[in-house]
Amino acid sequence: MRIVIAPTGFKECLDADAVATAIERGVRRALPHAATDTVPLVDGGEGSARLLADSTGGRLVPVEVTGPVGAPVPSHFALLGGAHRGTAFVEMAAAAGLGLVPADQRDPGATTSRGVGELIAAALNTGATSIVVGCGDSGVCDGGAGALQALGARVQDGAGAEIGHGGNEVGRARTLDVSELDRRLGEVDIVVAANPANVLCGPGGVAHVFGPQKGASPEQVEALASAMRNWAALLPNGEHLRLAPGGGASGGLGAGLAGALGARLASRFDVLLDTGDLDHRLADADLVITAEGAIDASTAGGKVPAEVARRAKNHGKPVIALAGTIGAGADTSYATGIDAFVGIVDGPLALAEAITEAPELLASATARALRMLTVGQSLAG
Repeated sequence: MRIVIAPTGFKECLDADAVATAIERGVRRALPHAATDTVPLVDGGEGSARLLADSTGGRLVPVEVTGPVGAPVPSHFALLGGAHRGTAFVEMAAAAGLGLVPADQRDPGATTSRGVGELIAAALNTGATSIVVGCGDSGVCDGGAGALQALGARVQDGAGAEIGHGGNEVGRARTLDVSELDRRLGEVDIVVAANPANVLCGPGGVAHVFGPQKGASPEQVEALASAMRNWAALLPNGEHLRLAPGGGASGGLGAGLAGALGARLASRFDVLLDTGDLDHRLADADLVITAEGAIDASTAGGKVPAEVARRAKNHGKPVIALAGTIGAGADTSYATGIDAFVGIVDGPLALAEAITEAPELLASATARALRMLTVGQSLAG
C-alpha cells in the first residue's frame, strides 16, 4: 500500500512537518511495510515561510519588525529557491499573528499589521522580483492599514492627523493618500494568497466571522464591521473589494494590499499547494491521510483537509482526515471528499496535556484508523 500523508499544522501546537512525522510513525505501527510519501502542507499561516523555504531549497531571512501590539518582535520572510527563485514569501502571521498577541491583550480593535508592511519592505531590499503574502492565523482587523502606513501610505482622520494602530483607528480614518508609497512596489508582482471565502464586509465579513476569535466582544465586532465599511470607502476600487473573494483575509489585509498596491488576490491553495507537486503525488497513492487541528463546519469552507480531499477525489483516491477536535458540523466535510475522519483524543484530557502529547496522540490515532481499515479490507475480501 502506498500512503500519501498530506497534513497541515495544528495551530499553536505542531507544525505541518511534525504532524506528518507523527502520522508516518503511526502508519509504521499498523502497516510496517507500507510505502509512505509525506507532503507537509501550508495554508499561508504559521510556519508557511519556513516550510516553503525548506521545500524549494530557499532560505529564511530574519528581520525585526513591529509586532501586533506595537512592540518589536523577531520575524522572518522566505526567499524561495529552485524554480521559484526571485520570489519572496511574506508570512503575515510571522509579524501580526494571533500567536504574537498575549492572551490578555487580544483586542483586534488595537492590534496592527504594521509589521507585515515592514516585512514587505525588507523583501524589496533583497531585490525580489515577486512577493507572495501568505494570509492566515492573524491577530489583527485593521484592513491592512498598518502595513500600508509602514510602506509610506498616509491614513488620516478628519483633522488631517495620522491615525494610530488598530481597527478602532481605521474607523476614524477619512483619507488615504498613497502618493508616497515605496516606489519599488510598482516594480514587483504582489500576490495575496488568501482563502477566497473571506470577504471584507457584510454579514460574512471579517469582523463578524473572525473578530470573536481574536478577542472582540459583540460590541467590538459591530464597531470593527463599521470600520471595515469605512475602510472600503477609502480604498481605491473599494466598492468592489467590499465582497471580493479573499479581501477579508487576515483582518482585511487582502483588501488593503489589493486596493492600495494593486496586489492580486488569489486562492491560497492555487498559489501554495502546487509547490510540492501535490496532484502528481496524490495520483500515485492508494490512500491519502490528511490532518488539521479541527474538523467542523468550517472545514468545507476552504481548509486544507477539504482541498486535499477534493484533489484526491480527482484521482479517485480514498481520504482519511485526523483532527485534534471534532466540532459541530463535521459531517459536512464528507461532501468535500473526506471519506472518514478521526479525532486523535480518545478520552478526557486537559488542553495543556493534549498539546504536550499531540505527537503520540496522532501516531496512535493513525494506527487505530489503519487497523480498522485492514479489518474492513478482510471483511470485503
